[in-house]
Amino acid sequence: MKKFLINLGLLLLMVVALVIWTKLPWIGAVALAVLLALWMVLTRTGRQASSVTAVGMGTLRQRIGSSSVIVIGIAGVVGVLVALLAMGQGFQATLQGGGRDDTAIVLRGGSVSEAQSVMTHDDVNAIEQAPGIARDAAGKPLVSAELVVAASMRKKNSDDDGNAQLRGVDDTAWALRPNLKIVQGRKFKPGLRELVVGQGAQREFAHLGVGDEVKLGRQRWKVVGVFASGDAYASELWADRKEVAADYRRGDSTESVLVKLSSASAFAPFKAALAADPKLKVEADTTKAYFAKQSAGLAKIIRIVGLVVGVIMAIGAVFGALNCMFAAVAARAREIATLRAIGFRGGPVVVSVMLETMLLALLGGVLGAVVVWLVFDGYTASTLSGFSDVVFQFKVDGALIWTGLKWALAIGFIGGLFPAVRAARLPVTTALREL
Repeated sequence: MKKFLINLGLLLLMVVALVIWTKLPWIGAVALAVLLALWMVLTRTGRQASSVTAVGMGTLRQRIGSSSVIVIGIAGVVGVLVALLAMGQGFQATLQGGGRDDTAIVLRGGSVSEAQSVMTHDDVNAIEQAPGIARDAAGKPLVSAELVVAASMRKKNSDDDGNAQLRGVDDTAWALRPNLKIVQGRKFKPGLRELVVGQGAQREFAHLGVGDEVKLGRQRWKVVGVFASGDAYASELWADRKEVAADYRRGDSTESVLVKLSSASAFAPFKAALAADPKLKVEADTTKAYFAKQSAGLAKIIRIVGLVVGVIMAIGAVFGALNCMFAAVAARAREIATLRAIGFRGGPVVVSVMLETMLLALLGGVLGAVVVWLVFDGYTASTLSGFSDVVFQFKVDGALIWTGLKWALAIGFIGGLFPAVRAARLPVTTALREL
């Protein structure tokens, strides 16, 4: 019964420690490390723990195989987890990068994306009359009616086809996206079948160099420029809206209306005016909120998959660490018993085994994080969003690396706790008889 209660207490301690650990920022972890170092330097018990730890670390060369199992196993957990989270974070950052608080997007009521929305020319005229819209030097409202279609294209270095997003725009569209810059060639001319393509689309699809011609819809289009934007627009092809509508038989319809607001605070009266117009059946949102909604679903799925895979791999790593540390404690049983016989307490023994396991775990975490950072940070990939491909880059930042290191140290804590307690509680006479 006593043994059961002790194990139950350890289990509860482990759960409480992990809950606190998941909420701890990196500065808190640094503070804990400083406090531990001061304890090991300034107190008698701490100095005993330091001595036992030094002896244990000195035997790692004889246990290089089992120690490597811990390091490599945890490196794999951290590597997979951080890579998957970096994919989700990069995708989310790409979509949200095109959003602002001082621009609004208007869609047909009930539509969750541009592909599901259809509006008429009269709708566009009514939207232009709403309050809160900024105007250019000539007094013209900064409103862009836009048409989006999925264009089937051959992927680069592949025989497979993908869907590129072809956006038909008017001249006003450029003023509403100040971060979009032409980096090669020029803008398309209205009334001509000319394209400007995003850098992401150029990397993903074939025959999109300046001067190339590509068949879209029923006609051939000429690429005249390349633009950079650092967001989801970089995955698109842009052309004159009327030409796109004619080629894809869309008549005079549009799918979305992008609006430049006089200020971020002007959105509320702008939205209220659209809702109050009985002729309009539309919904407005800031582009920042709209793109956040577009990215939330897939980013959440990627995060959940990453956590599930991470947990499954972590369980395997924990059992590996438990097995290795129990074996290490058994191999050092006489050594630990001798230290306790000459006056070392059980607490320093627990701390030394825990420190050894967590240092190995930290080494594995750093190894996994560095490999993922070197391989995946800035790595370009694409995924289907709606009906077209979105090109994005993996984003491995400090926050994700810290998440990976927290997982590594948590695995080390779980894997070292029970072997450490066993080492401290093993009777000295029994330990001296063990080989």
